Amino acid sequence: MNAPTEAGQPRARILLVEDEPALVLTLADRLRAERYEVEAVGDGETALGRLGQASFDLVLLDVMLPGRDGYDVCRELRARGSYVPVLMLTARGQVVDRVVGLKLGADDYLIKPFDMAELLARVEALLRRGRSAGGRSQGTYAFGELRVDFRRAEVVRGRKVVPLSGMEFKLLSYLIEHRGALLTRNELLDKVWGYEALPQSRTIDVHVASLRQKLERVPAHPELIVTVHRQGYRFMG
Repeated sequence: MNAPTEAGQPRARILLVEDEPALVLTLADRLRAERYEVEAVGDGETALGRLGQASFDLVLLDVMLPGRDGYDVCRELRARGSYVPVLMLTARGQVVDRVVGLKLGADDYLIKPFDMAELLARVEALLRRGRSAGGRSQGTYAFGELRVDFRRAEVVRGRKVVPLSGMEFKLLSYLIEHRGALLTRNELLDKVWGYEALPQSRTIDVHVASLRQKLERVPAHPELIVTVHRQGYRFMG
């Protein structure tokens, strides 16, 4: 990640992947006014090319793109082993569409039309979390047949790496750091995602469900990440 810079210098490099020219102009102008360096592309194939050639601190990724859509771009990006934060922009309002993006490795989503202040808050939260995540956990932690290597950001079962998205690993790290404690959804959104809870947000539940699928012996009957009814979650590993 790029370090914070002095006044007048770019705060971070953002790749904007959006095919609506008017929205590109609006978003790019506002982000640049906030001292972000912005590069804009209009299709998924070009986006993947740029992400393979240059370093970015954040990707603003529209779902509906010509050719390879945002889901495909996110899937390919994570398959390459990149953990650059991805904020998906979507006009789709159904929960299932948002869940798909999160399961593919997106860090967050924002539904169009959105308030510019909300977008800026999400951007800053993702960047801030990315800058600070590296120093929170050190060494390794083992539970059952699983071993978490915080330095390598890996989870290993036996000799096989369990594929986690960047956000899934950050959430797991926070759960481990606070094992045994009741963690509310609001706290997880604030401490892991970096912003306060939003109405009808299913971000936490989607990521917890994904972690259970990958880590639990019987995901339908979790033993590691247990639900505390109407309150939140508790890590028992």
